[in-house]
Amino acid sequence: MTDLIKASKFFYHYLKKYKLSFLIIFITIVAATYLQVKAPQFIGEAIEELTKYVFALSQGVDDKSAFVNVLQKLLIFYVLTSAANFIYSILFTQVVGKSTNRMRIGLFNKLEKLTIRFFDSHKDGEILSRFTSDLDNIQNSLNQALLQVLTNAALIVGVLIMMFRQNVELAWATIASTPVAVLIAVVIIQKARKYVDIQQDEVGKLNGYMDEKISGQRVIITYGLQEETIDGFVKQNKKVREATFKGQVYSGLLFPLMQGMSLVNTAIVIFFGGWLALNGDVERAAGLGLIVMFVQYSQQYYQPLMQISSGYSMIQLAVTGARRLNEMFDEPDEINPKNGKQITGVHESVSLNHVDFGYDPEVPILKDVSINVNKGEMVALVGPTGSGKTTIMNLLNRFYDVTDGSVTFDGTDIREIELSSLRSHVGIVLQDSVLFSGTIKENISFGKPDASEEEIIAAAKQANIHDFITALEKGYDTEITEENNVFSTGQKQLISIARTILTNPSLLILDEATSNVDTVTEAKIQTAMDEAIRGRTSFVIAHRLKTILNADRIVVLRNGEVIEEGNHHELLKQHGFYSELYHNQFVLE
Repeated sequence: MTDLIKASKFFYHYLKKYKLSFLIIFITIVAATYLQVKAPQFIGEAIEELTKYVFALSQGVDDKSAFVNVLQKLLIFYVLTSAANFIYSILFTQVVGKSTNRMRIGLFNKLEKLTIRFFDSHKDGEILSRFTSDLDNIQNSLNQALLQVLTNAALIVGVLIMMFRQNVELAWATIASTPVAVLIAVVIIQKARKYVDIQQDEVGKLNGYMDEKISGQRVIITYGLQEETIDGFVKQNKKVREATFKGQVYSGLLFPLMQGMSLVNTAIVIFFGGWLALNGDVERAAGLGLIVMFVQYSQQYYQPLMQISSGYSMIQLAVTGARRLNEMFDEPDEINPKNGKQITGVHESVSLNHVDFGYDPEVPILKDVSINVNKGEMVALVGPTGSGKTTIMNLLNRFYDVTDGSVTFDGTDIREIELSSLRSHVGIVLQDSVLFSGTIKENISFGKPDASEEEIIAAAKQANIHDFITALEKGYDTEITEENNVFSTGQKQLISIARTILTNPSLLILDEATSNVDTVTEAKIQTAMDEAIRGRTSFVIAHRLKTILNADRIVVLRNGEVIEEGNHHELLKQHGFYSELYHNQFVLE
């Protein structure tokens, strides 16, 4: 029930904007319902008039005008019913299309505000399934199931009013089986809800598995792990199939059971109506018409229950989809300080002051780390894998907040600085560069969309990639797509460096930017990095020590602690951990 309440609030938030449309929809549904429940009365009258006509014909009187008049009214009612149905269906489809579009936009806006921690802890495919599977289920369910609920709820009310106006005894007989039908529905719905929830969660996991394996297909092929990967997919797909099967079985039971109850109810109405007619409680002349009328009402009464039952699985998918979307909306946004300070760059220093941090509070990564970098200095972070180098980068850009201590720019805690202001002065070149769909020009200017062509070319020249770009047929206007990626790994890295140079950051962070390339490309990247670093405060994370020999200061980390600090020559003289790393690396080379 909690999920249903939350889902109702979620849908109300997105549908309340269309109150006028819903008013028109409500009016046309009421009109259609009135016309629909009035029709059986005309059918009953038509039976009565036909009976009278046959009797009068046997008396030599051939007057069928009353019968024809009733048929004309019935025809007009059916035409008007169809028109009303058409109007509210079109309006409702339009409202659903607009509201789900707002959901999609709202979800993407939320996605852009989430923390790095969220993306680190959720697979891409699982996130994508919220935009595809869950939103599609919501749209389909709103279009079909919710409209069914509204129209059929109106129909139930209309049928009840008409039945009790015509004959109270037959009305009670018609609805006598309702408690049994409701009890059956409640039991089945509880079972179905459980498995539909599991189904959508398992679909998200399956999407995450496929996304991961597709991204890593080269590795899978390299190691010949195709069969193992298929086995993993089959196992996860089996979980989806089992949950889907159970959910659909329970959901599918509702419709035939409600249909069976409807047939039983019709038999009760016929039996009870006949009994009333035979016992003189209703006029025999009108009895046949009344029984036919209530048979129609009985079917109209159970029709909404059957329709709602048949659409229950879709309703539950919508509720589950709303729950999964709400899970994302409930995720905390990045904390941006109110009235945060605006900065104009690094004018004095960047400092980590007695920083403690762990992605898991129970597993510390950094322990009492203090590093001070003066303006214009290049500081290299060196250490074995897992020593905390990349974690420091995450803290400097405030992807994560420190557990204890502080990170400061010119003495100001970065938690007091407005996020966009902070990040506009921090540039990062990651180990794995990313290019987006679009032209080369658009990729370079990604961080500064209003950059002039001269600025873009100047950045590309500094990054040592201009010559390659101009050699392409369309130059800077060359389109980059999944199928048409003209760059090697090293060239992608140079594009990333050009993109960073263009934003002119005060603080530059290079995270193992040369680790994935050959020595020739490494030399080009190193030249570009030297251009980017010149005159800027910078942190360089490197495994290849020869790329940071000219650093103003080298900070050596091990197990999350600073164990050595100094320039290259000073550290070699200490004959410590850095010296050991350096000699081992150069002996290997």
